Amino acid sequence: MAIRKENSTNMQNEKCITEGCDLTYAVCKIGGRWKLLILCKLEEGKLRFGEIKKLIPGVTERMLTLQLRELEKDGLVNRTVYAEVPPRVDYELTVVAKELIPIWSQLSNWGKKHKILMK
Repeated sequence: MAIRKENSTNMQNEKCITEGCDLTYAVCKIGGRWKLLILCKLEEGKLRFGEIKKLIPGVTERMLTLQLRELEKDGLVNRTVYAEVPPRVDYELTVVAKELIPIWSQLSNWGKKHKILMK
């Protein structure tokens, strides 16, 4: 995850946008190229990093790591580390993220319909 300066223009703009509109706040938390896809893959239950990577072949390991860290920081993904050799880490949706399932399902349905209309 890129560390941005707290007083940077980008951070100030994001703060202004997310504080002024609840919808924009929500979209900022799940927006981006990979976050929704990662969340959707975790819908069925816990997955290890390698399993997520296999389910999303286009994402690089670095990007997947960054996106998982952001989702964890934002309270949408739980990361569980097991004290084993070799170490094992599982990722799963939080209760808060599970509230989004019907929303992204509706958004997916809209996307399917819109794609057909645009062809």
